[in-house]
Amino acid sequence: MKIWVLTLFPEMFQGPLSTSILKRAKEKGLFDYQLVNFRDFAKDRHRTVDDTPYGGGAGMVLKPEPVFAAVDSIMAQANSCPYRILTTPQGEPFNQRLAKELAAKEELLFICGHYEGYDERIRSLADREISIGDYVLTGGELATMVMIDAIVRLIPGALGDEQSAQNDSFSEGLLDYPQYTKPAVFRGLAVPEILLSGHHARIAAWRRRQALQRTAERRPDLLAKLDLTAEEREMLQQMGYPAPTCEE
Repeated sequence: MKIWVLTLFPEMFQGPLSTSILKRAKEKGLFDYQLVNFRDFAKDRHRTVDDTPYGGGAGMVLKPEPVFAAVDSIMAQANSCPYRILTTPQGEPFNQRLAKELAAKEELLFICGHYEGYDERIRSLADREISIGDYVLTGGELATMVMIDAIVRLIPGALGDEQSAQNDSFSEGLLDYPQYTKPAVFRGLAVPEILLSGHHARIAAWRRRQALQRTAERRPDLLAKLDLTAEEREMLQQMGYPAPTCEE
């Protein structure tokens, strides 16, 4: 996978993209990235990328000319047609399902906004507008880093154990089950006996039950989207949580 990032602050990406899983994935050749500063595409001597909004109002708005020119340059260099993502609090919410979808793309192009917002015409460049939450950041750089991390770790070979990604929270629509490691007892807190039993079928059933319970406690909205079995619905009711029906 090739990832292009269009940003006014390329230096922000050096740390996150050159450590941990992302670093190893790049070293394995699983993905590569290129940071492009669209200020380099401004035509005036001051390298201006923003201006006051028509109609008045506070803040500065990103101009279309440098962004369009930068995207044109990237499209000319790309091996394929990059899937173009505009980071904006007005976009659709980013989630694990969307991360999986984007991880299957050959090339991605993230356009990071800044200042008060984009000239509306810049939106025509995007295949998709995405938000990482209902809040406003100074720019789209942090949102892009979050999405790149979530996407790259889903590329086959990026993780040491491929099952890790399958067991992550949200991968199956549920929050992850509790995890433990050695020692078996720490400061009086013991690992559940079932995990020490070596009985894989019972452990799997326990983990499923724990994931259902944790999701019901913390994110009951997720349960409404799942195709639960009759046994799982009964299990939730026994634990005191209402199992959602299709009508809900």
